Amino acid sequence: MAEQMSQPFNLLLGRKTFEIFASYWPLHEDEWPGINKATKYVASNTLTKHEWPNSVFLKGNVVAEIKKLKQQEGPELQVHGSGNLIQTLLAHDLVDEFWLKIFPVTLGTGKRLFDKGTIPASYTLLESKSSPNGVIIATLKRAGDVETGSF
Repeated sequence: MAEQMSQPFNLLLGRKTFEIFASYWPLHEDEWPGINKATKYVASNTLTKHEWPNSVFLKGNVVAEIKKLKQQEGPELQVHGSGNLIQTLLAHDLVDEFWLKIFPVTLGTGKRLFDKGTIPASYTLLESKSSPNGVIIATLKRAGDVETGSF
């Protein structure tokens, strides 16, 4: 995971995650080099500006704006947190790769990663490892339509 976060990147964030990040990262870039220089694209119906440098607020049709962003040249576009935004991305087949961290704990009910509206899709496991505490870290890349009948 550290390798993924050390490469050039831009961020695509929902409003809630953006506000959490904006309250912390401007003062702690030593913990995540490049975070303040990265462009932060924000999907929000209510927030339209912020003093955190390089923050861009998507206007109008968010799905169309994200499709435009994905077609542009530039650094990798990463989404962290942003549970509601992830549902929109999944429903419109806009996820190219997942970096999942699966913790060995259950907390009861909560948000679902693959909720209503998620289209069927297949992924290829690019890498997996586990931490000494049992956290499974898996990198999955979009691999086309679902093929049934085999493991």
